[in-house]
Amino acid sequence: MTATPTPGAGPGRSSQAALPPGGYVHHEPGPLRRALPWLVAAAIVVGLGVLGYFLARNMQGRPRSFTIYFVEGGWRSFLLFLLAASGLLALTSLVGQRIGMARTGRKVSYAAVLGDQLTHLFLMLIVLIAVYPIFYVLLAAFDPRNSLFAFPDFSNPNLFYRTGLLPNLGVLSLENFRRLFDGVVIPGWQLVLFVIGGAALAALLGLTLAGRTAGDSPALDRGRTWMMRVLIVALAVLVIFMTPAQFTGPGNESKFLLSVRNTLLVSGITGVLAILLSTSAGYAMARLRFPGRFQTLLFFIFIQMFPVFLALVAVYTLMVLLGLNNTFTGLILAYSGGAIAFNTWIFKGYVESLPESLEEAAMVDGATRWQTFLRVVLPLSGGILVFIFLNQFIGTYAEFILANVLLTGVEKWTVGVMLLSFTSAQFATKWGIFAAAATLGALPIIALFYGFQRYFVGGAVAGGVKE
Repeated sequence: MTATPTPGAGPGRSSQAALPPGGYVHHEPGPLRRALPWLVAAAIVVGLGVLGYFLARNMQGRPRSFTIYFVEGGWRSFLLFLLAASGLLALTSLVGQRIGMARTGRKVSYAAVLGDQLTHLFLMLIVLIAVYPIFYVLLAAFDPRNSLFAFPDFSNPNLFYRTGLLPNLGVLSLENFRRLFDGVVIPGWQLVLFVIGGAALAALLGLTLAGRTAGDSPALDRGRTWMMRVLIVALAVLVIFMTPAQFTGPGNESKFLLSVRNTLLVSGITGVLAILLSTSAGYAMARLRFPGRFQTLLFFIFIQMFPVFLALVAVYTLMVLLGLNNTFTGLILAYSGGAIAFNTWIFKGYVESLPESLEEAAMVDGATRWQTFLRVVLPLSGGILVFIFLNQFIGTYAEFILANVLLTGVEKWTVGVMLLSFTSAQFATKWGIFAAAATLGALPIIALFYGFQRYFVGGAVAGGVKE
């Protein structure tokens, strides 16, 4: 909707009488702007139709696979289903329009109601499409036949089994998960830490549930903070002091927990280094004025244009020359160097949103610039610090290319490299083990993201918006 100012009132007329409230005359959008959403929707529908036509024509010349349940004339049934669904939505939209007009006494647009119905249907389909692969991998993790494919059962009357959309639920077991723990030796002191960590996690979940149901209170908040600290300390001690000698199983799958430990160690240290490097650099860029500051910021933006694999040869050569290849130290340094630019810009934006008068007052009281940074800026930056740590931790946890190049021994592998080993054999692909390992490997990221999601979202906004 456009708004144009009305010419000023004459000398003999009041400006209040000449101008509506706000001083603007609101005009209805033109026909082209009203038709634009429908044109975009029509273009999307036509594009999907053309894509489906070419896919269908491409599949016609290929031999039918025995893993695909083929229905003669299935496209006609699918089109009829779409027409029936559209007709049902049109009918429910009409009923909803009449009910809305009867309840509110105002005119309700039928096109608006139908558009809402179609939008909800589209969003539900998107959610199903996004969730189904995760659901399928979870089921494959419990399939002891080491198969990621649910072959059709043409004799089964159930459509989901007949088409292969669901695997055979009767064969599911914990065999794949058992093989991941095969041969793992846990000393007594580690068992004590596991018990303490498990109790802290259970207490943390209970306090969180109590806060959701009965409302937050200072006591609940302090309890959650202490339980989180106990859980983090127990996990850190386990990760640091766990050794490869504890994993005595015969295959690579028995050392998967070791790869999780390696990934947690590398990602945790990289996250801490990202905080140390980016906060000091971001504060200097935000508050200090020195020669080359602007050029350094431009350089940080410039290096973000190039993907990581362009520097693989240089990074590998540098690590070989320094004697750091196949070491966690070399991998951590490589990750930390790539974390500076983006996180520095994020923290710089956050510091610039803080009132500079707070730091000036501290320096008037005798604090140095470094003390101001430590005692004023950092205590106010809890959310952005958690965001930087999680952003770097998650990115490092999922990274594969650098780890695959720099780490060569199975005892040094991270989660990504270990998962590759389950699927790289030509005649011994372990899809069930892969699915089970992927499920377990995703749990730390899910727990961290869920536990700190408010800091993650708040830190992203705080680093990108200046007030």
